[in-house]
Amino acid sequence: MQDLGRLLIVVGLILAVAGLFLLFGSKIGLGRLPGDIIIHKGPMRIFIPLATSLLLSVILSVLLWLFRK
Repeated sequence: MQDLGRLLIVVGLILAVAGLFLLFGSKIGLGRLPGDIIIHKGPMRIFIPLATSLLLSVILSVLLWLFRK
């Protein structure tokens, strides 16, 4: 039962951090990086966050690597 409790706490913390990224990400520049693609065609807008996805992937990979050690 203790392992399940720890897992739920870790998952909750990860969700809280993800929520903070969503709330404050645009204020620190996430979502508007130079590698992100925005296509405007009349009223339609397509947003492809390539650079933002790569940056978040690297950050999460480093954090998970640190937690494994």
